[in-house]
Amino acid sequence: MTEKLLNHRAEGPASAPPLLLGPSLGTSVKLWDKVAPELSITHRVIRWDLPGHGDSPAGLISPGATVADLAGLVLALADSLGVGRFAYAGVSLGGAVGLHLAAHHPERVSSLAVICSSAHFSGAKPWRERAELVRREGLAGLAGSAESRWFTPGFTVPELVEDHRGADPEAYAACCDALAAFDIRADLAAISAPTLLVAGRQDPATPPAHLREIADAVPGSSLTELPGASHLAPAERPEAVLAALRGHFDGFAQRGMDVRRQVLGDPHVDRAQSRQTPFTARFQDFISRYAWGEIWTDPTLSRRERSMITLTALVAHGHYDELAMHVRAARRNGLSPQEIGAVLLQSAVYCGVPAANSAFAAAQRVLAEEDAGQD
Repeated sequence: MTEKLLNHRAEGPASAPPLLLGPSLGTSVKLWDKVAPELSITHRVIRWDLPGHGDSPAGLISPGATVADLAGLVLALADSLGVGRFAYAGVSLGGAVGLHLAAHHPERVSSLAVICSSAHFSGAKPWRERAELVRREGLAGLAGSAESRWFTPGFTVPELVEDHRGADPEAYAACCDALAAFDIRADLAAISAPTLLVAGRQDPATPPAHLREIADAVPGSSLTELPGASHLAPAERPEAVLAALRGHFDGFAQRGMDVRRQVLGDPHVDRAQSRQTPFTARFQDFISRYAWGEIWTDPTLSRRERSMITLTALVAHGHYDELAMHVRAARRNGLSPQEIGAVLLQSAVYCGVPAANSAFAAAQRVLAEEDAGQD
């Protein structure tokens, strides 16, 4: 029997960096209609529906559910799609799921954006009362007040209000149970993913103070406040939300390009960029974003150590053109000719003498060119 999964909509190239988008309570994937298509130019965007919302099965959630349960459903969806590590953005309850994932599954979240959300949603009582109301009377009355909770006066998105009316009452109430139990304040300092907080200045449900509280606790995070936005900012201020998310998620590419230039040198990177075609553009973006923006910027190893590892790997696989480039990079990263020679000698033991012989020849040419340039 096939395991039931959250309904989702995937957009963008399958080879692009994955970005998961989480919804607010009472909405569906439509919440992201004005933002997701633009994000999908550079990312594999995967929007998902809460249980009992949109086209997700209501049976995926039970009374007494937690945000951890919802996060588990998101991870199951990602696993089913072959997505290991991903960027994540979520609104309200969807943002709470993102906070849980970043705090408790840091190996899965590369970057996080939390929009119009909270670390505790003002306590359990109002959510328990709402769950009881929905279980008793359904969603009709609550949906009637959705516009005032979600948008600034005079603004609405009828499709989202209809989503609210069409949600499964039991699943909706179980999501309220999850919000009632949610309080992640003690875990915020453990979040290591680059984190952006986005607040709507006119948001009565999660006012900017809730986002500031998260920003103050998550190391290195940043906060953006959007004027003219209430609780569903991606629907009401899509251009502003898009600009904030692009600046945050695409920062890896720019940071990677900066590091790539520092290590390989401007002439090499300029040549690579000048030879770029529409066919190779995504590969160049992949190199800048992933290899240089995530791996080479990880502070666990120094650039000297990374150069030594890279030289050894290139010797092992016989990539001598790349080896020459990385000999130059190793010199920029502070390795002396003697240290480079020691790395190649070590490689001779484990990668083979013929490979090391070719590596020494390539390295000697580069070092001789450097010496000639200094004369």
